[in-house]
Amino acid sequence: MAAEPEPPRPWRPVLDRSVMLRYDRVRGTDLLLMPERAVRLGGAGGAILRLCDGRRTVADIIAELGETFPGAPLADEVPAFLERIRAEGWLR
Repeated sequence: MAAEPEPPRPWRPVLDRSVMLRYDRVRGTDLLLMPERAVRLGGAGGAILRLCDGRRTVADIIAELGETFPGAPLADEVPAFLERIRAEGWLR
């Protein structure tokens, strides 16, 4: 009798090794720095990515952000944002 497959483990996003998140005081914004490229993050993008440490699940990130941004539609927006960043290859 074959063993049942294990359920998928929750994603614990972390920035790719080639990507650094930095706050630019001159521009007053968060930046993703990559070899020969920089991406300026708008809104809460930096706050979301700071929580992507490989230990927190997406649900953990949403819960933690909910304390700072009560009433925001985090359950929809955070996973969509993280998927866009992952599609770029900036998150693992």
